[in-house]
Order: sequence, then structure tokens, then C-alpha cells
Amino acid sequence: MTAVLPADARSGRAVETVYRPAGALDVPGTIGQLGRGPYDPTTAWDLQGMWRTWRTPEGPATLRILRASADGGIRAAAWGPGAHWAIDAVPGLLGKDDDWSGLDVRSHPLLRESLHRNPGLRLMRTGLVLEALLPAIIEQRVTSLEAYRSWARLLRWYGEPAPGPVPEGLRVVPTLQQWRGIPSWDWHRAGVDPRRARAIQAVLAVAPSLERAIGAAASLDDAESAMRTIPGIGQWTVAETLQRSHGHPDLVSVGDYHLAHQVGEALTGSRVDDDGMLELLEPWRGDRQRVVRLILASGFRFQRRGPRVALQDHRWH
Repeated sequence: MTAVLPADARSGRAVETVYRPAGALDVPGTIGQLGRGPYDPTTAWDLQGMWRTWRTPEGPATLRILRASADGGIRAAAWGPGAHWAIDAVPGLLGKDDDWSGLDVRSHPLLRESLHRNPGLRLMRTGLVLEALLPAIIEQRVTSLEAYRSWARLLRWYGEPAPGPVPEGLRVVPTLQQWRGIPSWDWHRAGVDPRRARAIQAVLAVAPSLERAIGAAASLDDAESAMRTIPGIGQWTVAETLQRSHGHPDLVSVGDYHLAHQVGEALTGSRVDDDGMLELLEPWRGDRQRVVRLILASGFRFQRRGPRVALQDHRWH
């Protein structure tokens, strides 16, 4: 992978590259988890591919990734001060180091068929902890739709316009200082209750040291332990973060409202709770997140029962 055009933030010129994966690669299936719902102003999809903004260590950037061409190459371009960083991150983002060769799912028909149908599925790695952690906190114990709306509001109010020739409304997440400066009433107005807002503030207070600790962690287990020291950060939030920032192959989102039901019905035909889900996934320890991704990619949908959770809106109370 070689950049063929130098970045110039002042002129708006792009850094471009063509990434050629060693094997099959499902671009939407691999990076589809990046966006936080249909309103996320950091991510946009069209028929050609994806737009994504980043707050990189070198500054804001917009990354454009196109679907694979006929020769298997995947073109990418980036704009802004962080363009070089974003381009260098493309292989990891597209799962270059994610090795599925040790995963054996021959014993289960649904998993075996899903792996056969999705040979290009990979786990992405962004390398950006804070950008994965903050929206995960916002998604704690509320419906996805509520969380997606809160995230979109905050980015519309405090995000930075994305660099480059981008779709209208695309934003870059705030800087650490800007996140810290959001007043309590705007968290409330965005629909983030005090408990989640306190957890976010706890993260923001230690964000630089947390990122250093995770960067220096000898293993993903150590990275997980570092995150769990922060009040308000539990098992589900850690999993949702490290799945995106580090492509963690084993962490399962325990505590998810629907996941245990879907895993249980997919693997056994019956619903299970979180403990039951972990028991079912135990034969694939080390690859449990890969197995979950195969279930989600299989097209299997569990049977929903009971009324939908009512949306809550306490912003004007």
C-alpha cells in the first residue's frame, strides 16, 4: 500500500492509496460497525463506498473508502491534517492482521454456512479508543435509537466540519478540550442522563493516561483491565469499544438487550440469557466475537416477543 499523492490541507489535495488484501474482503461487512446508527454525522455510505471522519493524533481527517474494484484493489483517499494518519490506518481498518484461519466452525451448520458465504468478513481495528468509547457509554442501557439521536445531536452542536469534498453535514468529533467543555445542560438537552454523563466525564478526566495505558498494554486483557478501572465502564462498554478500536476477536457484548437471544436461537433454536450465551460460545473461546459476527452476517433473525421498549425523552424535564 503506497500513498500516491501528498496531502496539502491548505489546498484540499488528498492522500490516496490502493489497498490490495491478500484474500477476499467484504468491505461493508468489515467496517459496517463504524457508524453509530442512521444519524451519525461521522459516517456516510453511498453506492460507491464509505465516508468516515476521524479525530486523529495529527488532527481532523476525512477518509473515503471505495468498494473493491474488479482487480480486488480497494481505493482510499483522505483529506485534512490527519490525512496521512488515516491512510496509514487503512490496512488495520480493513482487517489486515485479523486471522480467521484457526476458527473451526465445521460442527455447526449455520456457522459453517455463514463462513462459506462470508469469506471476506474481518474484524476492523481503528486504533482510536476515545472515538469508540464515548458513543458506547452513550448507548448504555437505552435503546439504540435514543443513543443514536443523542450522539448525532452532540456532534451537530460541537463537532467540526469535515475536511475535504465531503457530503453535506459530515462532522469530526470534538477535541478532548471541547468534550470537557460541554455543559451539563447540553448533555441533558441531548438526551444523555446524569449517570451516563458522569461516566463520560470520568473518562474525559483521564483520557490521555488511559490511551497511554492501553497503547502500552502487553495484551488485550491488560487493555480491558485498564478500561475497567474507570467508574461507569463495565463489561458491555469495554467489549463495544475494543471490538472497534482493537479488533478484539474474543470479547462478547454481555448485557446487550438482544444479543443473547439471537445467539441462543441461532445456535440451539432456544433463547438463552447472558450466562447461557457464554456457555454456548465457550467452545470457540479466543474467537467468540468472530462467531458472533458470523451469526450476525448469516441473515438469521431471532423471533422478537413482547412489546418494544418505549422511547424515553427527559430532555425538557
